[in-house]
Amino acid sequence: MFTALTDSAPRERRTARTAIVAHPVEFTGSGREYFRVWIVNLLLSIVTLGLYTPWARRRTAQYFYSHTHVAGSPLEFVAETRRMVFGFLAFAGLYLAYQMALETGQQLAAGLLFFGFAVLAPFLWASAMRFRLGATRWRGIRLAFTASWKEVYIASWPVFAIAAIWTAVFFGAAALSPDMPTGIAQEPGSVPKLPALEAPTFALAGLAVLLTLLCVIRLEYNYRRLLVARARIGGQVGRWKPVYADFVKVWLATVGFFLLCFFAVGLLVAALMGGGYALLQGAMGQMGVGGMVMMALLAMLAALLLMLLVSLPARAYREARLFQLVWNNVGFSHIARSKTSLRTAAFVGLRVKNMLLTVLTLGFYRPFAVASEYAAKVGSVTLHIKGGTDQLAGELVKQQGAFGDAAADMMGLDLIG
Repeated sequence: MFTALTDSAPRERRTARTAIVAHPVEFTGSGREYFRVWIVNLLLSIVTLGLYTPWARRRTAQYFYSHTHVAGSPLEFVAETRRMVFGFLAFAGLYLAYQMALETGQQLAAGLLFFGFAVLAPFLWASAMRFRLGATRWRGIRLAFTASWKEVYIASWPVFAIAAIWTAVFFGAAALSPDMPTGIAQEPGSVPKLPALEAPTFALAGLAVLLTLLCVIRLEYNYRRLLVARARIGGQVGRWKPVYADFVKVWLATVGFFLLCFFAVGLLVAALMGGGYALLQGAMGQMGVGGMVMMALLAMLAALLLMLLVSLPARAYREARLFQLVWNNVGFSHIARSKTSLRTAAFVGLRVKNMLLTVLTLGFYRPFAVASEYAAKVGSVTLHIKGGTDQLAGELVKQQGAFGDAAADMMGLDLIG
């Protein structure tokens, strides 16, 4: 986690020992430039039925890294494509095996693969972080992720807790629900009766959802903390200050914001449909079976789009708040700390605008949306670094020694790019 900055017009603040220089972030790319990268990636991925994906990801990362400047120097992405291809094929193979087991009714195999994913998930995540940081360089200095496998699996306990929770729900629901009888005789013309669902089953499912949400929050916190605390550049390690309660507060605020958006959009839809309800009823009365089916499908599609519209501001709100929480409370040892000026309302507005333009352009505005949101976040960050950047780079090179070039290769398989 190292972000981009420029050396233009640094603001110096003198301390008793050394100067702390503030380097504002700069992203020098644009949506127009990224569109050319994106459209080539899209076309080649379609032509190759998705096999071009690793190369597409590498080209995308190289574009954004090369236009991201930290203290006047761009980042570099030096990943080997063959490792990204191997990771993509391995993950795709596991996913296809799971889907085939489900489609062919091999429940035991599907269950084993599901729990296999749970066991492999921490390994895959840590390998991806080692790969990503190991492939990132600044002034020739490679970043590294140095967490041990023991630390990774301890931080991943929510993954296994979620698997255990839903396993307990499955067996608990089976024990609480009455057996469903078959062949029950119904009176002619009567509506078939389904067995009543027990209230304890709903309570059990509700409790499982709540516990799962808390586990998801904890997992996100654990992984972000581990990534920062075990990130390394030269001999300097990352510094992390947020606590789990900070993440819970952001999620609770996000839920409240989602409910506010839901009720606001619901009132707007009710007001718009109020006048046309009678006309809709009359039109449905004149439709045949095919028309009714088509109307139902359109209603379902409209409901999905409406849910996406309602949840989009809340998801953007959560992303902005977490970005602020992290980048206002991290740094590298005693040499650097970060601050962000990202405004939540502005980012939510940008995300909503980008979504509307992407829909109106049938997806072709997507690269402009990605570039603008990346620029908004990166451009809000400022690194406060002790001493001059040339002196700092020299010290980091000395501290790195041979470790920086070898760490990512020695500490695990890089399955995912």
